[in-house]
Amino acid sequence: MSRKGNCYDNACMESFFSTLKKDIIYGRRFKTREEAKLAIIEYIETFYNCHRLHSTLGNMSPMEYEHQYYYQEEVA
Repeated sequence: MSRKGNCYDNACMESFFSTLKKDIIYGRRFKTREEAKLAIIEYIETFYNCHRLHSTLGNMSPMEYEHQYYYQEEVA
C-alpha cells in the first residue's frame, strides 16, 4: 500500500497524529523535547488507550474492547 499516489496509504496514522495534535500538542508549549516526549507517552498510555472512545471499535476504548474480546474467548 505504499505506492506513490495511494491516498489511503497512511490514513490510520494520519488520523492518530491529528487526534494527538488536537488533544495535547496545540495550545501548549514544551520547554524540552523530553517534556514533550513524556507528555505524549502519558497521553497514549493513560488516555488514548484507556479512556478515549474509538468509533472503529464500536465506541469503546481499546482496553474495553480487549477485555470484551478475551471475555468472549473464555466464555466460548
